[in-house]
Amino acid sequence: MKEVPNDNQARTSASIREDVTYPIDLTGPHSHNLNIRPGVGSLSIGPSHLGKKADLHVSPDARIDWTVFNVFATPAGSPWPRFLYYSGSDTGFIDWASTRPIEEITWAPTLAADTLVDATQSIIHSLHIELDPAGGYLHLKLPKSSFRLNVSGNLSRFSATGSLPDFLTLAPRTGRRKTDPPFTLPDLGELHQVTSLTLQNMPLGQPISLDCLERFPNLDSLSLWGNFSDIDLLARHTRLTNLELRFMPDLNDFPSLDTWPLLDRFIAYNVEETTGKRLRQQLKSRAKVRPWTGHASVSQLRKPEWWTTEYGRPFSSWPKRLAKLANEAYEIAQNSLAQARSLADAEAAITTFTLRFNNLKGIETTEREDLGEAVWQLSQSDHLIGQPITEEMAQLWFDAAREY
Repeated sequence: MKEVPNDNQARTSASIREDVTYPIDLTGPHSHNLNIRPGVGSLSIGPSHLGKKADLHVSPDARIDWTVFNVFATPAGSPWPRFLYYSGSDTGFIDWASTRPIEEITWAPTLAADTLVDATQSIIHSLHIELDPAGGYLHLKLPKSSFRLNVSGNLSRFSATGSLPDFLTLAPRTGRRKTDPPFTLPDLGELHQVTSLTLQNMPLGQPISLDCLERFPNLDSLSLWGNFSDIDLLARHTRLTNLELRFMPDLNDFPSLDTWPLLDRFIAYNVEETTGKRLRQQLKSRAKVRPWTGHASVSQLRKPEWWTTEYGRPFSSWPKRLAKLANEAYEIAQNSLAQARSLADAEAAITTFTLRFNNLKGIETTEREDLGEAVWQLSQSDHLIGQPITEEMAQLWFDAAREY
């Protein structure tokens, strides 16, 4: 890889057309080496514990000189990087964005105290905020320019005022189990006035109650992803012109399409089969009365077993190699439990499953939580013991055997 001296002229004169290493003064003189590859428009910055997930390792509380990136450009002349990921507490990128527009940035704030961030003058076309379960409260004054806002995680740590985003996406941190009581969105203040909303959830996780939509009186566009309850309450929102349903395993109480007389765009994709067939018929009937002016389709209808196969196990986000090993171990444990006739047999099956991951690289906090969830699922599977395996019992077996 070619190395370039640390002078701004060298960086400005050459767009990114080859693999090059640039010394940069990110947190101090020559603090980092930036490796750039042609065709890669993204850059991630975060703590060392992120490993290879971060291109540049920076302490969570370090002050960053964001202007060091002003001298980089794509071959087409656009500012580089186009897409940024940052995990930390430095809010300097907000001021930087008032002079150098950011196409898209994902920020995972690590805030020890409540923090007010004024982004009114920032030009950020797409802002994603990922909020951990714990930490300081973030209040954001929103940009005046046109932008998209995506907030995920612990939404109770967030509030916003100012100009409304063109598109708002909310992905709250919900429980892993569909049997948990429905999740209720926290109060989001002025954001309730948006006209376009996307709600995202896991297909088989704790459902989000759609009763929350009562707080969004101005909606004309709504997109739902995942598991929801109180589906029938959608009938209250008769002003919708766009409605999208994706990866939804339960649509039993979904209203008839004629509930929305202004609807001109409708998508149902990867939804449960029974309601999906009904929607296909309603789609055709509506077209005879008033043709769809936007895209309208119902596709990828799924049987109940498909959801279990695709989303029932907690390894879907794992790297392919690790997921393959995890699924193989899970199936072996499930088969062993199906033949278990005593709690000792069950303990042996779960212990063997747990030990399988002690010597594997890549088992961090998230993977440990996923394995704990897998152990709970295994404890609820069919067996011949004659009494239930409690969650506490399975957790004790898991904790006793694991070294991660």
